[in-house]
Amino acid sequence: MRRAAKFLFIAAAAGSALASWGDRAPEFVNCVTRCATDRCSLGSTALPLSLRVTGWSCNDDCKYTCMHQITDEAIVKGTRIHQYYGKWPFWRFLGMQEPASVAFSLMNLWAHVQGARKVRKQIPDFHPMKSYYLIWSFASMNAWIWSSVFHTRDLPTTEKLDYFSAALAILYALYYTTVRLFHLYPPPQQSRLTLSTRTPKSFKLKALSWLCTAVYLAHISYLTLLPRFDYTYNMAFNLGLGLVHNALWLLYSLPVSVSILQRFPSQPKSYRPTFVTQAAIFVALTTAATALELFDFPPWGRIIDAHALWHLVTVPIAVEWYKFLIQDALDPTWREQRK
Repeated sequence: MRRAAKFLFIAAAAGSALASWGDRAPEFVNCVTRCATDRCSLGSTALPLSLRVTGWSCNDDCKYTCMHQITDEAIVKGTRIHQYYGKWPFWRFLGMQEPASVAFSLMNLWAHVQGARKVRKQIPDFHPMKSYYLIWSFASMNAWIWSSVFHTRDLPTTEKLDYFSAALAILYALYYTTVRLFHLYPPPQQSRLTLSTRTPKSFKLKALSWLCTAVYLAHISYLTLLPRFDYTYNMAFNLGLGLVHNALWLLYSLPVSVSILQRFPSQPKSYRPTFVTQAAIFVALTTAATALELFDFPPWGRIIDAHALWHLVTVPIAVEWYKFLIQDALDPTWREQRK
């Protein structure tokens, strides 16, 4: 929910799940009541096929119609445009509530599909991080699929699937980052008889895996069992994971004079390839993109708002991040470590 994101970034304020002014306004309530009385006696079968397929009811259609009627009047009078049920008034398309966000979510899905293909093709099979990057790719694809579904129809079920999938992708990003930067991945070992690769897991890696699993299960259990969805906590959880993830990659990209992490286990801390700087650039771009949520505004042409723009700018960031991961994986010191 946009309000939860905005309030959390500004002051971590509570109460972000309350109804918006627009849907509480008497003129909106009266309009919906009249519309439902006049139009909904025929049931949902009177709606176009695209609306029935995407789960619109006659009452939902009345809310949509009244929302735009009131918005039209506000534009003519030059008065303030309000949100309804936590969302700006958007023109729908083929039953999609926020078609721009749907399109941009699908573009992000494409970016991760292409990224996964490059990881499979360009990173050698012996590389200990290859499987982690692929799993993250699949988790991200899943998240963007459900993002597109949620922006098509904002329903309690699609909302939870979107939020839970996003949390999984963010948590797994922190997981593989920890594995990569602290060298918790199991070193590949060649069996003389079978030439197969064995990857025994260390205690630290097992402990990290179980910890992340427990945290995720506790997270979704808390949000599922509550009488009302805790939007502020959900955003705080995701933001906290993202900040730790970004902080770790900033440590990775520090100049040689203040290096803290040993970037490659077979090399001293002073070893710093030129591509390392890209991690810091990624962190800066991601932070700037997230800041779009702070500058929420009524959608341009009732199509594109700050949240949709955030989905759009994450596409090139994802593309560049895959390029960085592949560059890091192709550094020759990985082969030296294998010997």
